[in-house]
This record gives sequence, structure tokens and C-alpha cells, in this order.
Amino acid sequence: MFQILPNWHPVFVHFSVALLSVAAALHLASHFVSKPALANQWTIVARWNLWIGVGFTLITVAAGWYAYYTVDHDAPSHAAMTVHRNWAMVTLALFLGIAGWEYYLHRHAKGKSWLFTGLLIVAATLLVSTAWHGGELVYRYGLGVKALPKPEGAGHAHEHGDGQGHDDAAPAAALEHNDAGTDQHHDDSADHHHDTPAVPDAENAPHTHAPGTPPHQD
Repeated sequence: MFQILPNWHPVFVHFSVALLSVAAALHLASHFVSKPALANQWTIVARWNLWIGVGFTLITVAAGWYAYYTVDHDAPSHAAMTVHRNWAMVTLALFLGIAGWEYYLHRHAKGKSWLFTGLLIVAATLLVSTAWHGGELVYRYGLGVKALPKPEGAGHAHEHGDGQGHDDAAPAAALEHNDAGTDQHHDDSADHHHDTPAVPDAENAPHTHAPGTPPHQD
């Protein structure tokens, strides 16, 4: 099996956030739908999103718990990890209770109340906060990241596979140089276009002899 750094937690967490958020949004929106049949359909979709989302959340928390004890970290990131873990456990417990309540309402064919929906919105808010703290672990503390890019400013340079480097300012400078060189070349060509090329004097032109051959006498 291929390896995902730090583990599968970053994969499953997206399902948890998406499914549970949709469940909360649909349950809330169903209170404002005037048509009972449409409101019932939205409630059914929200119910399945809630149950499937809680199932994924159990896997997400298990993978996150494993990452908590295995990922490389320092003291500041450990404190941030602990905060994220605590938010996650509270959020999971709340969603488990809501999912059980949802099952009870469905089992006894009872409609949901505003108390149910309000509690679900609170749980969704905790979910967003938990996800935000999880994002802090990656983007602020760099947990689970194999390598971080080296910060570079404007006009930075870096090496290529052949060992040659370049900087961002080089193309502009090269363009100016080529433009100037081209103009100079055209000017030189214009100045010397009608000049008669000089014919070198065969006798006075510098030359060399083969080794061991004495110079000739005029």
C-alpha cells in the first residue's frame, strides 16, 4: 500500500467536514421550505449525510489519534495538536449524540424540532473550528510535511538538473542586451555595407611553419 504523509487522517477528514456540513445545512434549510414533500426530501438527504458523515468521522478520529502519537513534532506544535485533539473529541461526541437522536426520530416517525437543528448547527460550528485548528497544524507548524520550500524573494535564483541556475531578472536584462546588440549590429552593417573589404597581403600576413622547416628566404 502506498504511503500518505503523515497517514490517512488528511484524506478522511475531508469526508467528515463535507458530509456533516451538508447535513447541518439541509436540516436548517428544510425548516424554511413551504412544500412539505420537498422539506421531507431534504430531511432524508440530510439524515443520510449525517449518518455517513459520523461513520467517516469515527475513522477520521482514529487516524488522527494515531497521527497524534506518531508524527514528528516539537513543544509548540504538540500544544497545538492537543488543542486540535480536544476539539475533535468534543465534536465527535456531540455528533454521535445527534446521530442517535436522528435515529430515534426516524424510528418513531417524529419530526425534528428547532432544538435538534440548533444543536446540529452548534456541532457544525465546532466542526469548522476543529478543521481550522487542524489546518493550523499543517500550514503554521508544518506537521506531516515532508519538506518545506526555501523562502526566496524577488529575482531569486535556483539550480536546475544540469547545474545551471537563473534568476527572474535575467530575461529582462538579456532582452535589453539583445535589443541593444541588434541595433548596434545593424548600425555597423549600415556603416560598412559599401566599404571594400581589405585583401590581406599574402607576403606580409603572419604565418607559421611546420616544425623543423627553416623559414624561406625572399
